[in-house]
Amino acid sequence: MEQINNLPTHIAIIMDGNRRWAKQRNLDIRYGHKKGAETLENIVKYANKIGIKYLTVYAFSTENWKRSKEEVGALMLLLQNYLDDFSKKADTENIRIKMLGNKEGLSKGLLKSIDNSIKKTENNTGLTFNVAFNYGGRDEIVKAVRKISEKVKAGVIKPEEIDEQLISNNLYTENMPDPDLMIRTSGEIRTSNFLPWQLVYSEFYFTNKLWPDFSPEDLDDAINEFNKRNRKFGGK
Repeated sequence: MEQINNLPTHIAIIMDGNRRWAKQRNLDIRYGHKKGAETLENIVKYANKIGIKYLTVYAFSTENWKRSKEEVGALMLLLQNYLDDFSKKADTENIRIKMLGNKEGLSKGLLKSIDNSIKKTENNTGLTFNVAFNYGGRDEIVKAVRKISEKVKAGVIKPEEIDEQLISNNLYTENMPDPDLMIRTSGEIRTSNFLPWQLVYSEFYFTNKLWPDFSPEDLDDAINEFNKRNRKFGGK
């Protein structure tokens, strides 16, 4: 892509459309998720290459447990294999992997893969790649409120000391800037409980492309559109 003066620091993506992509081709849904994982790897590498500092993707929501046991199981195994494989590549490309979400209910094997990928890449200084897995935005805020309440109860902080920064510091995205740009594929135009606190001033970009078909050129288009926006942050 051409040199961009105003490159987003943090991009968030709702990767929507894997199942539709598979159904359109009369393929098993699991193949759609596999193809989506391949797309994700390409986008992560490209984002790192062009200088994006943070990339957060919505991989599995707390609501996705409602899907069939077969599909949920396939997604769990896919993430485990993905982390085991990609953490090796990410390390060589200076990419840092982090996980956002609730670890309760995840298998020991998956938890081991998550911990290994985080530890293996923790000292890398390139792109920070956040995987929101078993993630729910409201659940994240509830957990932050509970942590802050415990600190108030223990006398560590006073109620009047609670401000926006304190809340941000107790979220999964602690010490990270909020997303500048949120992208959602597949034509859906809602945020679906994804980063509700962090997205308050983000620019939204929606595309009809299904996630498995999303390319680095499509990311360029989203960034170019972002650069046309006049971000006022509540000002004139």
